[in-house]
Amino acid sequence: MSWHRSSITLSVLSLVAAVALAGRADEKTVPVNWPQWRGAGGDGIVPDQPLALSWSETSGLAWKCPLPEWGDSTPVVWGDAVFVTSQVDDRDLVLLKIARKTGQVEWTRTVGQSSATRAKPTHKSGEDRGQTKFHLTQNLASPSPVTDGERVIAHFGNGDLAAYDFAGKLLWKRNLQQDEGPYSIWWGHANSPVLHGGLVISICLQDSCKDLGVKPIDSYVIAHDVRTGEVRWKTIRNTPAVGEPCDSYTTPILWQHGGRTEMVVMGGQMLDAYDPSSGKQLWSMPDLTGNRVIPSPVAGKDTVYAIQGMRDPLVAIRPRGDGVRPHEEIVWTSDKGMSDSPSPVLAGDILFMVNNDGILHAFDAGQGSLIWKHRIAGSYRASPFVSGGRVYLVNTTGVCTVVAASRRFEQLGENRLEDEMFASPVVSGGQILLRGRKTLYCVNRAGGT
Repeated sequence: MSWHRSSITLSVLSLVAAVALAGRADEKTVPVNWPQWRGAGGDGIVPDQPLALSWSETSGLAWKCPLPEWGDSTPVVWGDAVFVTSQVDDRDLVLLKIARKTGQVEWTRTVGQSSATRAKPTHKSGEDRGQTKFHLTQNLASPSPVTDGERVIAHFGNGDLAAYDFAGKLLWKRNLQQDEGPYSIWWGHANSPVLHGGLVISICLQDSCKDLGVKPIDSYVIAHDVRTGEVRWKTIRNTPAVGEPCDSYTTPILWQHGGRTEMVVMGGQMLDAYDPSSGKQLWSMPDLTGNRVIPSPVAGKDTVYAIQGMRDPLVAIRPRGDGVRPHEEIVWTSDKGMSDSPSPVLAGDILFMVNNDGILHAFDAGQGSLIWKHRIAGSYRASPFVSGGRVYLVNTTGVCTVVAASRRFEQLGENRLEDEMFASPVVSGGQILLRGRKTLYCVNRAGGT
């Protein structure tokens, strides 16, 4: 089990206990819901359960669902409902509801229409600053949706934020660019929202352009009422960063710290935390290094682990109070093979991190020492998950490598599907959902059911 597990309810914990007693992946005893990116805790930690080790295009699959192309968002699951977003023909921004048991599309809704201006990643000159141009590996369907069991909120890189009920009825719709101003993030808005206490919370961390002699552009954190779409709070989040280091593509995490729930955000060369109910900033650690940030932080026990961006060092921070925190609260750092895209994952006292080039690292979470590193197949953009003493890692060509979550490297499985995969994997009811560019795959439970 994880050290914090702040978002998992007592009912989920009882389900985990039932799995241990049953000793098999019975759908009645295995958690089904996966309400947001990286699961209930937003950290890729899955309650221990038997999961499959072997599958391919022709074996070990419960179903395959063709998707309208394409997107990198991960599915979310509630009960028998699977929701996923996509962009079709670089125009239509769509939300699909898929039956989890059969893989059949139940409905499709066009949330909006927009196109993604594209450019090869390079340093931008002043005349290009303030204009979003999407990275070649993503489009407007990179942010993942979220669900609270009654409604699903879809978010897209053009700013569209819309809520639907499970029957497909539009409940409300906003556009963050229309409401709060045009995005100035360099390579396309991709942050996924999170849910807390009846609020859907979004972040926009972007180039301030303040060094260009123009009116500075604000970064912000904003919360909307999940029922009505009304703004409940907005907090401006500007930092001393200049240019691309202002940008962040991360998703916030929620953790229990100091007897309260804190929402932790990384970007703009700063790590900070907010009260998710009010938007009040609780503490911050500014003056970090690094460029734009893609990996999200993770938290365990009393420590937050954050990659500073553009392969700059990972920092482990133990904040001991409110306000601006001193750098003495950084308990360890590591610059060994940092990830540029995949987020790390905790398995007990080991922090696992795979970098874009496929070098998997295992760190001692408490001390920061490197336990081992090993090259696994392919290149990586998706973030791993851990369950039942195993770490599952999906590369960009559809190969999923499974290794033991231990202090000795042991590869347990390697499975290939014929699709590009940039989206992080999902676990529901003992099954693994893998979102490709063309297909959503459902891997059978352990034992083949």
